[in-house]
Amino acid sequence: MKKTLKELSRTLRIPFNRYFAFRRLRKYHAGPRGIEETVDWAMRFGRYGYFTIHTMQKRSEIVALAKAVAALKPKIILEIGTARAGTLLVWSSIASEKVITCDLVHRNAQRPLLEALPPPGSTCKVTLLTGNSHDAAFKQRVAQALNGQKADFIFIDGDHTESGVTADYNDYKEFVRPGGIIAFHDIVESQPLATNQVYHLWKKIKPKAVTEEFVNDPKQCGFGIGIIRIPQV
Repeated sequence: MKKTLKELSRTLRIPFNRYFAFRRLRKYHAGPRGIEETVDWAMRFGRYGYFTIHTMQKRSEIVALAKAVAALKPKIILEIGTARAGTLLVWSSIASEKVITCDLVHRNAQRPLLEALPPPGSTCKVTLLTGNSHDAAFKQRVAQALNGQKADFIFIDGDHTESGVTADYNDYKEFVRPGGIIAFHDIVESQPLATNQVYHLWKKIKPKAVTEEFVNDPKQCGFGIGIIRIPQV
C-alpha cells in the first residue's frame, strides 16, 4: 500500500516535476561544461520524482573514467544500466553520435527529458532501450540500434550479481571497437549488498587483459571502477 501511494503521489506531481526538471536542464545547457563540471551536475542535478537525475558514483572515480572515455573522442557509447541517468548525462556530453542506454524500466514520462540531455549544438542522440539485457532478443535490439557500428565505450552497471555481470560482459563485449574501453562499476571487494558481486568477475579478468582501476580509497565499501582497454587490431 505504501509503495502504491508513493507511486500515485509521483504520478500526480508529474506536470510540476516535469516543469522543474526541464527548467534545471535549461540551466545546465546555458553554457559549455567541462568534464568535472558535468560530473558535478550529474551528482546534484535534482530529485524531481520520475524526472530525477542523479549518479551514484564516487566523484574522483567517475571523473577519471569520463576523462579516459573523452580521450577516445567517442562517437558511440553503450550503457547497460540507466538507473537515475546521472552517467547518461555525462556520456551524452562526450559522445558525438549516439548513446544507447539500457535498463529494465524507462518510464514514458521521463523519456523526453533523457533524450534532451545532449548539450546544445551536439549531434549526439540518446536511445533508450527498455528490457532485460540477458535476453537474446534484447541483445538483438542493441545490435539493431548500433546498425552495424561498434561502440567506442561500454559501461556495464546493471545486474551486479556475478552471473549477471558476467553474462553482460560476455554478451556485449563484441560490440566495442578495437582500441575501445569496457568499464565496470562496483569492483571493490567490500560491498554494502551481498548481491554486489562484480569483484568476483573483475579478479578473473585482471590477469588476462589490459586493465586500470579508478578507486578513491582501497579501504572503501562499495564503488570502484575498473576498465579494460581493448587491444588495437
